Amino acid sequence: MESNENVIEIRGMTRVYGMEDAMVYALAGVDLQVKRGEFVAIMGPSGSGKSTLMNILGCLDRPTDGEYHLDGEDVSQLDRNDLAIVRNLKIGFVFQSYNLLPRLSAVKNVMLPLLYNVEERLTEDERYERAVAALEAVGLGERLHHRPNQMSGGQQQRVAIARALINKPAIILADEPTGNLDTKSSVEIMDLLHTLHAGGATIVMVTHEPDIASHAQRVVCVRDGKIISDGRDGAGHCLERGGRDDA
Repeated sequence: MESNENVIEIRGMTRVYGMEDAMVYALAGVDLQVKRGEFVAIMGPSGSGKSTLMNILGCLDRPTDGEYHLDGEDVSQLDRNDLAIVRNLKIGFVFQSYNLLPRLSAVKNVMLPLLYNVEERLTEDERYERAVAALEAVGLGERLHHRPNQMSGGQQQRVAIARALINKPAIILADEPTGNLDTKSSVEIMDLLHTLHAGGATIVMVTHEPDIASHAQRVVCVRDGKIISDGRDGAGHCLERGGRDDA
């Protein structure tokens, strides 16, 4: 295992739903490596398996078979409690719908992951200071005490990115990060992701938009539970209309 080079190493990953005649292979023997510091986009038509792959990468689900090494650790068969710890410490999530708690201010939303950090026992003041620094890093130093409904979609996504960064994760997983944003805000969020990548962040992004995928160094195309292309020019292979709901 090249843990010093590959932050993500997947071998022979299979994810099966249902039993016997009703079995569906959402993933069918996937191999994938992501080097530390890479910016990778995952694309695929509806039902391709890209969401299943993203859920397993984010330790939200476990494979039926195969190996998944994240930051040098085999997380394939960890139980739910251990997966929760891995998610908190090693993965920063950025969702299309932001997933901010509406009753909390920006700074308190960003502080939340620090409460569950079992490796660092920070005081309330230390958590606050780190959250402020994270928000300042994404250009929201003047919005610390605003609630989500007092911010634009682009600003809410910046809060989500600050929250994703707060535990200094091994990877950032961005699931359709510009899906709910207008063009101007989308450009700003992609510029921010580029800045984070230039600073050394490893980013894996799921998107159905070729223009968004083109920002990445690599485009991994998933279809029928398999990776059918992997390279700089992969977006074109993933353009397909129709299909069932994503697996």
